Amino acid sequence: MASRLTELQVKNAKPRAAKYTLAAGHGLTLLVMPDGSKYWRLRYRFGGKARMIAVGKPYPFTTLRQALAKATECRAQIEAGTDPAENRRSERLARRERVANTFGDAAEAWHRFRSQASDAKTAEQARTYLDKDLLPKLRGRPLDAISAAELGALVAGIERRGAFDVAKKTRQWLKAIYSYARANGWTAADPARDLAAIALRAPEKQPYPHLQVDELPAFLRALDAYDGSDLVKACAQLALWTANRPGVTRTLRWSELDLDAGLWTIQKGREGMKRGYFHLTPLPSQAVAMLRVIQRVTGKFDHVFIGRNDPAKPLSDGAMTAMFKRIGFHRKQTAHGFRHLVSTALNDRGYDRDWIERQLAHGDPDKIRGTYNRAHYLEARRKMMQDWADFLDRMRLESNNVAPISQAAA
Repeated sequence: MASRLTELQVKNAKPRAAKYTLAAGHGLTLLVMPDGSKYWRLRYRFGGKARMIAVGKPYPFTTLRQALAKATECRAQIEAGTDPAENRRSERLARRERVANTFGDAAEAWHRFRSQASDAKTAEQARTYLDKDLLPKLRGRPLDAISAAELGALVAGIERRGAFDVAKKTRQWLKAIYSYARANGWTAADPARDLAAIALRAPEKQPYPHLQVDELPAFLRALDAYDGSDLVKACAQLALWTANRPGVTRTLRWSELDLDAGLWTIQKGREGMKRGYFHLTPLPSQAVAMLRVIQRVTGKFDHVFIGRNDPAKPLSDGAMTAMFKRIGFHRKQTAHGFRHLVSTALNDRGYDRDWIERQLAHGDPDKIRGTYNRAHYLEARRKMMQDWADFLDRMRLESNNVAPISQAAA
């Protein structure tokens, strides 16, 4: 059926004292208002009731041809059993709801949900990155309004400051936040999907400064001659004997030690332990002897290596670094570098790589196959670390002409 109106008639329709309509066919009409504005309306019946709906924007923003096309779309909905007015209302509400859903709301909800399944350290790390890098820039932004380019620029800024691990985590968490938001129906957007495609390659990590085995005699002589804090020296010795992470070593608690069994138990979720793994550390006799001496001094406190100014707190993070500087090994040896040193030495001496990796607490022991004792290689590691401590003692004797620590501490 041909239109009853032409574009020229629509253009030339003049206002009157009262509003009036011009029929365009199939229920589509042009409503002309006294002020000269012109609106498209579609009259139809749905469920036995007369209805009317606005079609497009007012003329001339919606032409006659466009209005006819939109009216055809509405009639197709009616024939399919959908009321165009109700459909439009639902779309408008959904659009309004999506606009109201901000990144900040979604991120906070995701973090609360994620924290239920995460260990405390992971949840705290996510909280730190959210507060520092994501929320300050994105908190009030609607989820649907954030583009891939915007997120790409944000992550690129993190990479420019050299924080490539943070950038990697940020990409992962942006994807997780948007995935969580989509699953909850807050958005259909996925601007974080392809961020990995524009990730810069991180420079190769340099190992923590550490000595070679043949440089140990000079270090051990300097350590023996150190006349500063006995606790700092003891902490360094324990780190060298066990190869445990420095954050765990300096915050060692008496409750974690069984000196009679020569065992140090690090419970799952312990602060300072990477990924919060459970870990068993066999203690060589030298370490047990030294700890028994220290127990007479700090045994009534929580931590073995207590803080200089506050015994309720552990040794400070920089205490060992200051000692290395004082004895002439600044930037040559670090607390974390002991792990590299011990790993290299034990591998060179031919010990089973699985024993060494377990001693270094690499990997989740809960996922290692085998029996409990086999998974932790406890007895094999006990002999390996005793051999290592004895080797260090022989080196001290040869280079310094002093008694082994196990005898000196007795």
